Amino acid sequence: MPITDPELIKIVEKRVFEVSICRKCGARNPLGAKKCRRCKSTDLRPKKKELAKFKAQ
Repeated sequence: MPITDPELIKIVEKRVFEVSICRKCGARNPLGAKKCRRCKSTDLRPKKKELAKFKAQ
């Protein structure tokens, strides 16, 4: 069931896309994190802000 309400879309996008990803173990961390919650690495990157494009076959 797709979400059509613009307010809900903004809430969902914030929850899904505003995180940091650890380059070492792949864990999701808060955007303001300085080190990974799982492996304690400091090598974090922001999550990509667009959905992956899937090829329809």
